[in-house]
Amino acid sequence: MPHADHTPLYQKRVPIYTRSVKGKFRNFKNAVLVLAFTVFFLLPWLPWTRHSAANQAVMFDLTTRRFFIFDVVTYPQDIFWLAILLFIAAAFLFFVTGLIGRAWCGYFCFQTLWMDLFILIEHWIQGERPARLRLRRQPWNAERIVKIGSSHALMILISFWTGFTFVAYFTYAPQFLQDFFSGHAAGVSYYTVFLLMGTTYLCGGIAREQICIYMCPYARFQSVMYEKDTLAVNYDARRGEGTAGRMAPTAGLRSREERQAAGHGDCIDCGFCVQVCPTGIDIRRGLQYQCTSCGLCIDACNNIMDSVAYPRGLIRYDSEANLRSTDPVKPHLKWKHPIVIGPAVAIMIMVGGLVWLVEHRTVIEVQVQQVRQPLFVVLSDGRVRNRYMVHIVNKTEREEVFSIKVRGVPEHAIDLGHLPEIRVHAGRDLSFTAKVDLEHELAEHTHELTFVITAQSDPDDRVEREVHFDREHESH
Repeated sequence: MPHADHTPLYQKRVPIYTRSVKGKFRNFKNAVLVLAFTVFFLLPWLPWTRHSAANQAVMFDLTTRRFFIFDVVTYPQDIFWLAILLFIAAAFLFFVTGLIGRAWCGYFCFQTLWMDLFILIEHWIQGERPARLRLRRQPWNAERIVKIGSSHALMILISFWTGFTFVAYFTYAPQFLQDFFSGHAAGVSYYTVFLLMGTTYLCGGIAREQICIYMCPYARFQSVMYEKDTLAVNYDARRGEGTAGRMAPTAGLRSREERQAAGHGDCIDCGFCVQVCPTGIDIRRGLQYQCTSCGLCIDACNNIMDSVAYPRGLIRYDSEANLRSTDPVKPHLKWKHPIVIGPAVAIMIMVGGLVWLVEHRTVIEVQVQQVRQPLFVVLSDGRVRNRYMVHIVNKTEREEVFSIKVRGVPEHAIDLGHLPEIRVHAGRDLSFTAKVDLEHELAEHTHELTFVITAQSDPDDRVEREVHFDREHESH
């Protein structure tokens, strides 16, 4: 019985050695790279004057459960801000994809940024693509060990500093630097730094395009967000292939007029578009999920077109509808589509809501809850006592002293016990019990109480909380 052919479950990875290229898309990627790394690596070290925490501009202080972002301080009670931000990020991803495809992947994704940086390191140390291919084929001699070893050592060093910087966002960075290298930092910080170092090096330096192709879910579902008018990196097959296909510029096929007369397109089959692609695809085969829309193949093709004096734009950002049109026009963004308008409207609404919430956030939070066991107590002199748990959160950057009163009852009716004053430190909270004792006649006519809490620093800004008052006849 003949053996059936078995298709391997896993495809062996073929290493990709990209060629460097110059052009506007490469320049834009470099600009994003510099900006992103400048912000990420320097932000934890930016000083910022604070009264209740370390002088750091951005710090996510898990100990006091506060997030400091310049002058904005957020608390666990503001978790819905994060939910809104995540919604905005998701809607923005849909919005951008509907307009220009996987531009996020090509320019702004964390995997793209670190992979780009590590590829640039290889270019710098190991040389251009032919030199790196030669280095791969030669035996392990001193040259290969030094060049490959030093490039990966630099990648590991950058990966370590990436993990260190990430942890620095959660503590005071200068002190963490001193504690980490003196061995006095918390054990979890060492674990986190080295874990992030390993994953950064593995994803950006080893796996690289495998993350984009096999692990990133966006690569799989992004096609559902593409429309016929979505701009994406495309090869103009009609112009590039002609009627007789692409052909190298040999004798008699060098000028564009000669090629058109012979039925050949403008593509000279140089392969530069494939050599510069970080995921190793051939854009001439059409739109593929592996394409991250980075535009490097556009730069490569434009450079080749310039060298042979052909018009640019054989590979370009264009829509499927325009490429198939009998009378194509200059590629442009098309906004008037539900897949673009819908997310845009949602983004504007949510951004406006978030701005309003931040502008109108309360700096003092007060909760007053009645102690339910027992609901009330009748004292020996006939007065009725209710107890309330008061919780005050001071979300300012200064210490506050509060006064507390109950509207409509005598001032002496409220008893705070042995609490001399209600003082709450910056960024802290305070819980205490308040007793309200009312004479029997007054208690009979009292159904609700209103607690009025006032900060001494701003007497005009009062917080009022209405609570229920229980009395004896309600138990029957």
